[in-house]
Amino acid sequence: MSAMDAHAMPASAPAVQKLSALPRRLISYRIGNLQGIGARERQEDSFAFTNALDVTDMKRMGLLAIVADGMGGMRDGKAASETAIASLRASFQAMDRQGNLAMQLSDSVLRAGESVFRALGGDGGSTLVECIFYEEQLWFASVGDSYLYLLRDGQLLRMNREHNVMTERYLDAIRQGSMDPAQGREEPEKAALTQFLGMDALDDVDCLRRPLRLHDGDVFLLCSDGVGGAVPEARVRECLSLRTPEEMCAALERAVAEAENPYQDNYTALIIQCGR
Repeated sequence: MSAMDAHAMPASAPAVQKLSALPRRLISYRIGNLQGIGARERQEDSFAFTNALDVTDMKRMGLLAIVADGMGGMRDGKAASETAIASLRASFQAMDRQGNLAMQLSDSVLRAGESVFRALGGDGGSTLVECIFYEEQLWFASVGDSYLYLLRDGQLLRMNREHNVMTERYLDAIRQGSMDPAQGREEPEKAALTQFLGMDALDDVDCLRRPLRLHDGDVFLLCSDGVGGAVPEARVRECLSLRTPEEMCAALERAVAEAENPYQDNYTALIIQCGR
């Protein structure tokens, strides 16, 4: 359109040509992982990523990340965690992406618990933290005492709750009208798990009912208690503030080593960094 043409148009008509909107860049993911045996005789943690290396499938079906911590005090923790991983990955592949992903994820965790129970007859168990990243949103589910952290805008947030005696006592106190966080801290068995995959009556899955919208710069850490229970949260925040998942994982591994715990548990961590 020439300047003369624009001048001749009625005042009510726009004189500026409308430009086509540029396509919005979608969030992408960079991942990292670390695992170590600690002071234990064998590795009983298991972990998995699905669609991490296939951008097409990641966009179509989502990215799956899982950490499962086999319980060393029971029979064959490694078999328990591997059984859980296999069940959850199969469920993820079969999910209806147009349906309620939160409900499907929760149901898949209950099925995984049943699979572990059948495989080990109630004598083995595993904790779990699982995330699905799909259409720039996060769904998660957890059972037991594994950890899910989010670093957003410099703030470290614990996303999930632990299924243990101390947490249960605190929740009981809230139901009775008390907000005292000290409830349960004096329990001799405060760290004992109240829910885990493989128990006969698993009935409490911690999960999001609505997805969390992802932000550019979000960093997620899924880890067993060999990391989350060994590294102070201030140090976790420092590690997750580094530039790349590889650097974050290396820093977390150094932090575990610096704790010098003679009874260091197996440790596993997955990192997902969101960016455009």
